[in-house]
Formats: sequence, structure tokens, C-alpha cells
Amino acid sequence: MSTTNKSALIFGAGGQLGVELKRELTARGYAVSTFERSQIDITSQAAVEDSISRLGPELVFNSAAYNQVDVAEKEPQAAFLANALAVRNIALACRQADARLIHFSTDYVFDGTASRPYVETDATHPLGAYAVSKLGGELYAQAYLETPLIVRTCGVFGPAGIKTARGNFVETMLRLAQSGNPIQVVEDFVASPTYAPALAARTIDLVERGASGVFHIGGGTAISWFDFAREIFKAAGVAPKLTASNERSYRTPARRPKYSVLSNAKMEAAGVAPMPSIEAAVEEYMARSAADRS
Repeated sequence: MSTTNKSALIFGAGGQLGVELKRELTARGYAVSTFERSQIDITSQAAVEDSISRLGPELVFNSAAYNQVDVAEKEPQAAFLANALAVRNIALACRQADARLIHFSTDYVFDGTASRPYVETDATHPLGAYAVSKLGGELYAQAYLETPLIVRTCGVFGPAGIKTARGNFVETMLRLAQSGNPIQVVEDFVASPTYAPALAARTIDLVERGASGVFHIGGGTAISWFDFAREIFKAAGVAPKLTASNERSYRTPARRPKYSVLSNAKMEAAGVAPMPSIEAAVEEYMARSAADRS
């Protein structure tokens, strides 16, 4: 797909992924319009329809999400409104405007009982309110559009997390390291944490290849959260007291998939470059965020 005169609209542009989507699309010559959470209520069908019809984008990226996994157990309606019904609003507006929808989903649609990386054809089995709401968003996109691109990803972290309200795992670990207190991180949950700039670039690569349907774009390394924390501290040159915990000692309101590694084989088969290793991603993260820390 040529980028000449191509236009894109991003919902959730203030988040870690949205910032990188804007950066990458702009670098490729797209005319980019953006909405942050404070600028539009995507749960309002009228507001979404007005924005898409007025701006007339050819591509609509939805990186907006309610992602407070534990809080969602107390307010499942709020999660479903933002993650499912809002996607219905966007899908309907895209259909009316003949725009392509690129929607981001999550590894949490799986139950984590697999013993190998999840592929796109694996059966979904969400374990809680947040997960159900994200699967609902996928289904709404597929219900109203013939060729949406749905990208499932995992544990997103990007330099913009320094400035966002809830941060990310890297920032949480660095903040805890500064406190001087012992740090416990679970070692029996394994995922594929995903570097936001690489996720944005690979997603746009898929778009430019005309891809549609469900694709997984997870980080290039399967790793426990404990080992991920250790990699972060190594890259940051700090050595806090870090000990491993497990599911039994770290109970949360929401159940989480214990093994949610995503296979990128379908993405790579489409001609898109492999994702960077966790070591390379964390190293680049530190380099890019250094200026913001000073």
C-alpha cells in the first residue's frame, strides 16, 4: 500500500501505544489525526460517528482501552462499555465511512493453560471481566466489518509510560528499586512483554500488506515476570533486593492467564520482521527514555 495521501485516525493517542503509532505513521508520510481520552468519549456513538465522518480517515486505529484488570471485577459494566461497546461504535462508524479498522486486543482472551505459545486459531477462554470485555471488542469488530485487523498483544511497555498516569511494568520496577525496599515478583506467570515502538511498526507493516483478521504481535521473548524484572534492573544498572513469589502468595481480585505467550509465526509468515528480543527492547527503552528521566 502506498502511503501517498493516506490518512489515519488514532483513538487512545495519549497512551504508550498511541504515541508510537502517531510517531511511526507520521514518519511514513501519513496525515494523522488523534484523539486522547480527554478529547472524546468513545462510548458515545454520536461522538465517534461525528469524528470519523468529519475527518474521513482511511485508517482508524483503536488503541484506547480500559485496562485496570483488577478494578474491572468491581465494575464490569465500565470495562465492557469501554472495551466492547465502544469498539462497536467505532466499527459501525468505520463501516459507514468505508474506513479500515485496526483494533488492539490482548493475550488475556486466553486462559493460560497452554504449554506452547498461543496461535490465532486457539480457542479463547477469558478468565475475568476485563478479558471478557476485550474479547467482546474483537467480536464486535468482526460482526460489523468484513476486513478488520485485530492485533492481540501482551504486556505493552513503551517510553511514553514515563508520562502516562499508570506507567508500565518497567517504570513500576524502577520506582520500587528507588524505594530501597525488597521487591517480590511472581515467577510462575510467563508472558511475552511487548515493546510499544516495535508493536506500532509491525502493525503498520501488516496494514501496508493489506492484512486482515486476527494477528498476534507479542514480544520476541517468552519470559516470567520475575526474570523480566531482573532484566530491567540489569539494563538500568541497579541491584535491589529481588525475590521470587508465586500465585499462592500473590492473590489478585482478577484471575490471570499463567502462560500467555503469543506466537508471532503468522505475522512473520506475512513478511513482517520478527520482534526484538526482550534484552534489545529493554536496552532501547532505557536509551529512549533517558532524556525524559533527566
